Amino acid sequence: MTRFLILLPALTLLAGCANKQRDESPFAISIQSPAGSPSAEPYLITDPSGDVYMSWIEGTREDATFKFARFEGGKWSSPATIGSGNDWFVNWADYPMMAINNSAFIAHFLQKSGEVPYAYNVKLTSSGDMGSTWSQPAVLHDDGKQAEHGFVSLLPYKDGFFIAWLDGRNTAMEGMDHHEGHHGQMSLRAAVLDGKGIKASEWELDDRTCDCCQTSAAITDNGPIVVYRDRSDDEVRDMSIVRLVNGEWTKPASVFNDNWKIAGCPVNGPRAASIGNDLVVAWFSMAGNQPIVNVGFSSDGGETFGAPIRVDEGHAIGRVDIVVVNRETAVVSWMEGTSIKARSVGRDGKAGTPFMVATSSESRSSGFPQMTVLGDDLLFAWTDDKEKTVKTARISVKSL
Repeated sequence: MTRFLILLPALTLLAGCANKQRDESPFAISIQSPAGSPSAEPYLITDPSGDVYMSWIEGTREDATFKFARFEGGKWSSPATIGSGNDWFVNWADYPMMAINNSAFIAHFLQKSGEVPYAYNVKLTSSGDMGSTWSQPAVLHDDGKQAEHGFVSLLPYKDGFFIAWLDGRNTAMEGMDHHEGHHGQMSLRAAVLDGKGIKASEWELDDRTCDCCQTSAAITDNGPIVVYRDRSDDEVRDMSIVRLVNGEWTKPASVFNDNWKIAGCPVNGPRAASIGNDLVVAWFSMAGNQPIVNVGFSSDGGETFGAPIRVDEGHAIGRVDIVVVNRETAVVSWMEGTSIKARSVGRDGKAGTPFMVATSSESRSSGFPQMTVLGDDLLFAWTDDKEKTVKTARISVKSL
């Protein structure tokens, strides 16, 4: 099976049809990044108290260091180290992340588990002293297979954390690279963790998913939800959602039937965000050879969604993110060619003027831009492909 679908030729053909709407950018304030060079794979979070943190990978694939910093007083704190290793799986699309719940910190990274390509484990580490020291990393999953495990979603939940991931235990075939020839299916799994990362419960949520698109999770009033790129027997790979309701997981249901039929994974997952049972999802599709970024709103915790709202300008390459600023309005970001774009979008279908946050590159090394809420502002992070370093900027929500 082809692991990565090459989309650039089709995008080039469609570029001539791009919307010529003029960029009207709010005043973006560049913020000195705490990341050194080389660095990549940024991830932004806003914790339950409203504090913002960024994690990233610094160094090389052969000598990687996982760092984080807190945004305070209008600038980033000095970086602290979560861990480091020379046997990590460092990948442009499968980035590590951290989550915070009160005084409990937890983070994950990926570590190679064997010589088979794409054989790596999700390792969890925790801190009880605000990230000053971290526990000995432990493997999240219990299958013991040399297979792909990654594309994690990690969120604070109750007194601990909720985690979801793509699990390749059913793809592992002894003596064979499971990305060549016939193999089992990638599955979606989830678990509830305590403050130290110890599993309290675990589930398989879907036994056949797209192999290498990011997952996304949100916590609604009903419980956790996970949105991901599914995979039908006919190779249709649209967005599905599963929900934990009254202690039971629902069966996978479609967010919207794009009917994107492709023979390989596009490496382009969705993002979700919520306030109460008001849920919003952003995703990329290329059904009918037309690149589209859509946003869907739900007012019942993801049980149903309204008609999707298209937000791109005609030549999107995906790599979406989304945040909610109130129950009626979200801000979505995506890449439009080499531009990192964002715009507000309302439940009523009205969208603000797209603006350019920064320029980057369509190459894999530019990674997936990140966005989070910082009080009345938005904070952005991305990898500058030319300078090979993580950069950050701040934009006022009021200017959108």
